[in-house]
Amino acid sequence: MAGFFKKLFNRMTGKTEEPAPVAAEELKPLALPEPEPLPEPQLEPAAAPAQAETPPPARTPAPVAEPKTRKGRAKKDTPPEPEVVRGYFPPLFDRPKPEPAPVPAIKPAPEPTVEFAPEPVPLPPEQASPAVAVPPIVAAPLPEPEPPQKKGWLSRLKDGLAKSSQSITGSITAIFTKRKLNAETLEELEDVLIRADLGIDMANRVIKAVSAGRYDKEIDPEEVKRILAAEISKVLKPVEVPFNFGSEKPFVILVVGVNGAGKTTTIGKLGAIAAGEGFKVTLAACDTFRAAAIEQLTIWGERIKAKVVSRPQGADSSGLAYDALEGARADGTDILIIDTAGRLQNKAYLMDELDKIVRVLKKQDATAPHAVLLVLDATTGQNAVSQAEVFTKVAGVTGIIMTKLDGTARGGILVAIAEKFKLPVHAIGVGEQITDLQPFDADAFARAIAGLD
Repeated sequence: MAGFFKKLFNRMTGKTEEPAPVAAEELKPLALPEPEPLPEPQLEPAAAPAQAETPPPARTPAPVAEPKTRKGRAKKDTPPEPEVVRGYFPPLFDRPKPEPAPVPAIKPAPEPTVEFAPEPVPLPPEQASPAVAVPPIVAAPLPEPEPPQKKGWLSRLKDGLAKSSQSITGSITAIFTKRKLNAETLEELEDVLIRADLGIDMANRVIKAVSAGRYDKEIDPEEVKRILAAEISKVLKPVEVPFNFGSEKPFVILVVGVNGAGKTTTIGKLGAIAAGEGFKVTLAACDTFRAAAIEQLTIWGERIKAKVVSRPQGADSSGLAYDALEGARADGTDILIIDTAGRLQNKAYLMDELDKIVRVLKKQDATAPHAVLLVLDATTGQNAVSQAEVFTKVAGVTGIIMTKLDGTARGGILVAIAEKFKLPVHAIGVGEQITDLQPFDADAFARAIAGLD
């Protein structure tokens, strides 16, 4: 204790004190007692599985470092944790398996018994109810259907040209209802007439007739229709030429036209008309490119009791025409109608073949063919104008038959063709029946297309 105060006094006064010499024995390190070694843990080996031959080797525990405190002293001795051997488990199949529970036996359900009702006992005759007589049901007689009234030719013509007349008259009514006749209305009328395929010349003719003395005035649409019908009749009246069979025997008729114009059907109708008048008719199927045309003409021949001359498909059509004319002259045929293949007017080689048929016929009879009929389809519109021009140059068309006027709104094309070529118009068709092909009537056609009664 004295040494402590002495040191404190020396610090306060600033006096240093030399340390006293220490003996060498006192400087020896302090020897600590060695710790006793920890006992090695004894692990009981687990029972080896039945399938494994040798158990896995036991691992030797790693030496455990002695934890130290701050002053370098060892902690209290703690027993080491037992080593866990990883990857080894006792076998499961050594455990006792539970016995399965007994399954009770399923007894089949007893079959249900079906009991039948007893048969009814018939009642004695005095107790039975008397039978009721049911009167038979008699159906009321149905009224007999009235036979369809046959329409006249003018009615059928008006019905056939209904599409063409509606497109014209409807527009005329819309243009001139409560409006004055001026440049605008005349221009609209011109567009309507051109769209109806009446042609530019006919449109100018009608415009001039309508505007004469009526300019800047109101005009009734019905008056415009009457003017239109009158101008159309003026153009068509000169070409209204009925078709008559000549005195030549046989009288050779060559029928030409494009594909689908209705040539074969027209030939059948012409043959029916001729046979009805007592003429002996022969049909020549020179359309050897289309098998259906040969069959169709054969059916027409059977229907009108006419002879049909034909060859297999692909045969030479000019040679067939020569044989048909030779046979008709031998058997006393009155009228020979020759069908030709449909050909486009812009195909030069097809038109040359048609020209060959004409030259072959002239070898036997210089005047043959005596009539060349061009069948035009009204639905083709302005294309029919070029057809008429080409076929006239090649085959020398002598007359026109216009078909399918009932299926188009472009029936005015007949007026344009008549005004340009001045070719006779023999007949027009407005249906499929034989009676639907009738001689051309210019006045009736003009009034029907203008929508007048």
